Amino acid sequence: MTFIKILLLSLSSTFFTFLLQAQPERWQQRVEYVMDIDMDAAAHRFTGHQTLKYFNNSPDTLDRVFYHLYFNAFQPGSMMDWNNLDPKTADSRVGGRISKLQKNEMGWHHIQSLTCNGKAVKYETVETTLEVKLTEPILPHSNAVFEMEFDSQVPIQIRRSGRDSRDGIAYSMTQWYPKMAEYDYQGWHADPYVGREFYGVWGDFDVHISIDKDFVLGASGILQNPLEIGYGYEPEGAIVQRKNGDKLDWHWKAENVHDFAWTADPEYKHLKVVRKDGLILHFLYQETEQTKTTWQAMPAVMDKAFDFINQHFGQYPYKSYSFLNGGDGGMEYPMATLLASRSGVGTFVHELMHAWFYGMLGSNESLHPWMDEGFTEFATAEVLNQLRAEKIIPGQAVENPHIRNNQDYIAFAKTGQEEPLSTHHDHYLSSDAGGMGAYTKGHVVLTQLEYIMGKSVFENAMRSYFNTWKFKHPNPNDFIRIMEKSSGLELDWYKEYFIFTTKTIDYAVDVVAKAGRKQTRIVLKKIGHMPMPIDLVVTYKNGETEMLNIPLVMMRGEKPAENLAIKYTVLNDWGWTIPTYEFLLDAKFNEITSVEIDPSLRMADVDRANNQWAPN
Repeated sequence: MTFIKILLLSLSSTFFTFLLQAQPERWQQRVEYVMDIDMDAAAHRFTGHQTLKYFNNSPDTLDRVFYHLYFNAFQPGSMMDWNNLDPKTADSRVGGRISKLQKNEMGWHHIQSLTCNGKAVKYETVETTLEVKLTEPILPHSNAVFEMEFDSQVPIQIRRSGRDSRDGIAYSMTQWYPKMAEYDYQGWHADPYVGREFYGVWGDFDVHISIDKDFVLGASGILQNPLEIGYGYEPEGAIVQRKNGDKLDWHWKAENVHDFAWTADPEYKHLKVVRKDGLILHFLYQETEQTKTTWQAMPAVMDKAFDFINQHFGQYPYKSYSFLNGGDGGMEYPMATLLASRSGVGTFVHELMHAWFYGMLGSNESLHPWMDEGFTEFATAEVLNQLRAEKIIPGQAVENPHIRNNQDYIAFAKTGQEEPLSTHHDHYLSSDAGGMGAYTKGHVVLTQLEYIMGKSVFENAMRSYFNTWKFKHPNPNDFIRIMEKSSGLELDWYKEYFIFTTKTIDYAVDVVAKAGRKQTRIVLKKIGHMPMPIDLVVTYKNGETEMLNIPLVMMRGEKPAENLAIKYTVLNDWGWTIPTYEFLLDAKFNEITSVEIDPSLRMADVDRANNQWAPN
């Protein structure tokens, strides 16, 4: 090698190393909210003063910012209204209800003034977004302080937020304040609100809510003045000393969260449980015949649920969690969830699991709703199955609690209405496709990864995912890379097929035939477009079973044995372009009673009728 070639190679290597070292870590913007809210319950309006310290931790100079004004969606003629007047995209809980709202039933935010670092800025309300042009830009790695005065009207409860829910809860205050939009490595996320999910900036909330003293509140965060409030928040045996006047000032703090929600009702019953680890669980609900059986039993059930979730999905880091009767069903928020009176244990567990995937991992739900809803559904099935196994709730535990979900996905995939998981949640052609993608196919993402990687490897990977990416807004590639690092397998093919396309899986046992005196010829066929590794289970007349694993070439590895009680053999890799796979099994043909692809039912094979062979 010549000197010039050696020099060029050295320079190239040095430059490549520099590029690797120069890659920045995933930065996060940060917010610190201080809000003073004065509620006029008679008029269903409130005035607010908001001080927002905004930390620009990005490498970019910001000459504008955006706030979400979610209440503005609840007005006739809004984008959310039109989205729900279309039968294909409508949420059945909304339908045409927004179009029928009267002036005193609508929601709105009116921004009275806004400054940045003490200087007035220009702003414009564009439906559910406040567009702000800054007088002076916010430089990289600096901060700015915004001061805002605003008035708001709470809409009749239609979707998630509002007043006078159908359960009779006075206030479900979610998406209720002017909220700074998220700015990340993809830029601003100031999507108009048409009814889907949310994405927020990590930060701290210091919130004072002044409201008529007969209201009982529940909220994200921890109440700072329990001895001035009472209503079950005070320590046992403590004396409550409320200030004189018609209102109480509830002072809440929530740290390192990306949203803040609260509810209020004069008829709330407050149950409080202190877990062994010191976590305080709050349950606030209206006591009715409907809530007596479920809500009163939930403290003991949720206590057990936390034990299992902390062990298998990561440790809950906050000091409180609140289950609040409100809204139009289950809806998650940091350190709290809203639940309808009719909610059963499944809804309680589902909403609690959101505290991990929505609350602490905080993926962009608009872009990747399946990373929250689908993963939450998977975890919910695991938790409920464990609660049944421990006899905490009625029912029988099963080996695979995800079978029904796989079947639901397969049935929908056959309709031809499926859309890729990479679709923005607001832009699915139908509400059904969006729901099936986010909840059902997102659930299948994990069920199949457990199948590909092996159960114990997968469970360790999920804990690693949480511990690596909590409070960092992971995206699909971040998730898959953790799965790869934990398993030692290449999984980019799985992401590309199952997230970015609607191609389906279909494998068949094509031939099982005698091959000489002591061997059996087996031919498998790939019919569907999506490739997958194959678990092939052979059952013999003597009752023994054997697991044959056929990895994909592009996996660059294989999963370990999951069941050490049966024989496990890894065969040669199967190339994804090759339509058939043939091998000789060292067993006599007449000793075999069945050959089956994936009897665990974890693979979403759209035609299971051809997955099994048995002698005539």
